[in-house]
Amino acid sequence: MRLLLASCSGGLVGLRRLGGLPRVAGSSSLGMARVLSIENVDQKTLEEVLQETSAALRGGGVVAIPTDTIYGVASLVSSNEGIERIYEMKGRWRDKPLAICVSEVEQVYRWAKVTVPSSLLSRLLPGPVTTVFERGGDLNPALNPGLPLVGLRIPDSSFVRCLVEQCGCPLALTSANLSHSSSTLSVQEFRELWSLLDVVVDGGVISHGGRGGEEEASRL
Repeated sequence: MRLLLASCSGGLVGLRRLGGLPRVAGSSSLGMARVLSIENVDQKTLEEVLQETSAALRGGGVVAIPTDTIYGVASLVSSNEGIERIYEMKGRWRDKPLAICVSEVEQVYRWAKVTVPSSLLSRLLPGPVTTVFERGGDLNPALNPGLPLVGLRIPDSSFVRCLVEQCGCPLALTSANLSHSSSTLSVQEFRELWSLLDVVVDGGVISHGGRGGEEEASRL
């Protein structure tokens, strides 16, 4: 997956100039979802996909996105409707919490009560790590109600981090699969969810440099 965003700030300036919902080259529809490719696309197309995906999220929608590890489904943390839809489409038990995704280490302090040195957070994030702290008072009470802790992620993905910035709100994020099924490395592996989503962002196969058995290591 090749992304052309040099920085979130630069990409977002371009997004604000686009206006409206674009027709994205290489997109397709299946049921309710729009399938938008970001694999080997130019900067303009990438910005259009970011805009359309963020618009769906701000409208209370649920989207599928490629992260640095596996594909995930996400809604805005502030969207009660979106959070409920994630549980329903996955068949997920309500006592299984959702993690939240932010774009910068500094944002972790707003949403959680951090108890480790900032230097440690900066070494771990962005990366394939979920940090778990006591939840902050600003979090939507409908997210993981009754649980005192929250998991926070900053994926090592410029697309995901720019998407969070464009939305102006953290994402509630979990794996793009039915509960108790294997995590997914391509959009084809969760086709059964497509009709329940508003947007599917196709970043190609998520690979960590391997083939064959190493693909399963990537899934882990």
